Amino acid sequence: MTRIIQGALLALLAATASAQETEALKVYISADMEGIAGVVTSEQLGPGGFEYERFRGFMTAEVNACIEAARDAGATEILVSDSHGNGQNLLIEKLPDDVMVVRSWPREHGMMAGIDESFDAVIFIGYHSSTENKRGVRAHTMSSANVTGLRINGTSMSEGSMNAAIAGQFGVPVVMVSGDDVAVAENQVIIGDMEGAVVKWAQGFHSARTLTPAAAREVIRERTLAALARLEDFKPYVLEGPLQLDLSLKHYQPVELLGYLPNVERLNSHTVRYVAEDMSEISRFLTFVTNYNIGLQP
Repeated sequence: MTRIIQGALLALLAATASAQETEALKVYISADMEGIAGVVTSEQLGPGGFEYERFRGFMTAEVNACIEAARDAGATEILVSDSHGNGQNLLIEKLPDDVMVVRSWPREHGMMAGIDESFDAVIFIGYHSSTENKRGVRAHTMSSANVTGLRINGTSMSEGSMNAAIAGQFGVPVVMVSGDDVAVAENQVIIGDMEGAVVKWAQGFHSARTLTPAAAREVIRERTLAALARLEDFKPYVLEGPLQLDLSLKHYQPVELLGYLPNVERLNSHTVRYVAEDMSEISRFLTFVTNYNIGLQP
């Protein structure tokens, strides 16, 4: 009888261990391009650049390195957000068949489209520093051509910190960011504890000392594994409402026109203020401001 009981207990322990090992781990990856190894100018960043097609491949490879490491760490479901430029950069045929991809714009929650409470971790690949940062490679927030300042409750925000706050609204922490040394440090200061994969060191807005693509992928793999190995250490970055967004634009007329909206206050010639209850409202407002054009078709 004792052997029967012992056998049953061992079987129960084995089943419990197996269930723990297969527990769902959902990872969200938001991928930008300015922070990819080797990227320094517009020649790598858009369809008109002579190096763009090659660097689409490097961007895809960095995302794949992150996916592979996440799988090794136990990830059972992964959603990848193509979050640069036109949102159509990743070579999706080179991604694993069992991941889902978010592409193009506009979309709810922008660079974090598809995020919800079911995810366990967020990872940023290829991110850059904010528009008010003097040092980072291609430093900007949302639009390098049009946005000159973006603050929430007085804090200058990067795309990383805004996206972390969107994830935080759903209780999901950011656990790792890759990019240049300035971007990694800036996001760690604003968002808090997270792993950082530095793949290049900023020398100026259009220059960097960079790892090779292969070396960058190894760093991303290492930091992804390190992040997911200590998942319980991370806390969501939560901004409690109401949230006061101060948005400064390069040109005078868009600010003047935004001032006609009843829920927008024009602070000066180039800055408007919008007050929202949460980051979802902030995201919707910014999506409208940065995408609307009365001549849009269809």
